[in-house]
Amino acid sequence: MRVRGWAGARITRHNHPAGGDAQTLGGNVAYEDILYEVEAGRATITINRPDRLNAFRVQTVRELAEAFEAAADDEAVGVIVLTGAGDRAFCVGGDVRDPTRTTAQKRGLHHLHDRLALGIRNCGKPVIARVKGYCIGGGNELNVMCDLTISGASGRFGQAGPKIGSAPLWWGCQLLPLTVGEKKAREILYLTRQYSADEALQMGLVNAVVPDDELDDEVERWCTDILRRSPQGLRFAKIAMNAQSDLLYGQVQHGMELVALNHVHGPEPQEGIASFQDKRPADWRKFRDGQGPEPGS
Repeated sequence: MRVRGWAGARITRHNHPAGGDAQTLGGNVAYEDILYEVEAGRATITINRPDRLNAFRVQTVRELAEAFEAAADDEAVGVIVLTGAGDRAFCVGGDVRDPTRTTAQKRGLHHLHDRLALGIRNCGKPVIARVKGYCIGGGNELNVMCDLTISGASGRFGQAGPKIGSAPLWWGCQLLPLTVGEKKAREILYLTRQYSADEALQMGLVNAVVPDDELDDEVERWCTDILRRSPQGLRFAKIAMNAQSDLLYGQVQHGMELVALNHVHGPEPQEGIASFQDKRPADWRKFRDGQGPEPGS
C-alpha cells in the first residue's frame, strides 16, 4: 500500500491549544506540510516544506505527531523513516518567519512538541532519520530523538538556540550528552558551530555516512535488516534503551514551559529572532552592560 499526502483511517482529529481542528478529506486528516507513505513494512514521513528548508510551523508539528501515531498503530509497519523533502535540508527547526505563528500558538506549541517527541520515542518501532543537507536546531533535536541516523555526505549538523536567545530544551540538552558525551554536547550547545557528516559520525551523532546518491539505497538496506528482526524483540529493546533517558522527561517539560514563556515575553529571543529576520548579527552587548565583541566580529 502506498499513501501520499494523507493518512489512513486510523488517524483521528485532535483539538489543541494551537488552534482549530485539522482539515479533513473524506474522513481522513489531510496533510498540508508532510508526506506519509507506507510500503512493504516501511512508513516514510517527509517534512514537505523544501522552500523553507523544511522548517516546521505549528501545522507541521501537528501533522508529524499524527503521522507517527498512525505508524505506531499500523501493525504492518515495522520501521519508520523520517526525512525532509529536497536536497538542501533535513530540517532547520522552527520557522521563525511563519506569519501564522500567533502568540497563542507560541504558548501552546510546546504541547505539540511533546506529543511529537513521545510519538517518536514511544512508537515501539525503530525510527531512522534520513539526513541530507542541513540538520540544525530543532531539526537536530529530531535527529537525536530518532533511534538511528543515516546521513548523506552533504549533512550539516548543529544547534542554534543561543544564536537566537533560546536553548535546545526539546530533548536536545537532555539527549545530546548521552549521545556524544557531555563535553562535546556543551561545545555543540554553547558555540552553535556546524559539523560535517563525517564529524558527526566521528562523535557518534550519526550511524553511517554515504554519498548523497547512495543514501536511499543505504536507508533501504538498514530498513530491510530491521524488518528481518522480531517486532516484539525490537519493541522491548527500544523500551529498555529509552529507560534511562525517560527519567529526564520532567526536565524536558519544565524546559519547554520556560522556552514557551521566554519566546512570548523574553527580550533576548526577540532580539535574536529580529536579527535573524533582518539578516544581521544579534547584538547581545545590551544584555551584558555593553560588554562583549562587536556584532559579527
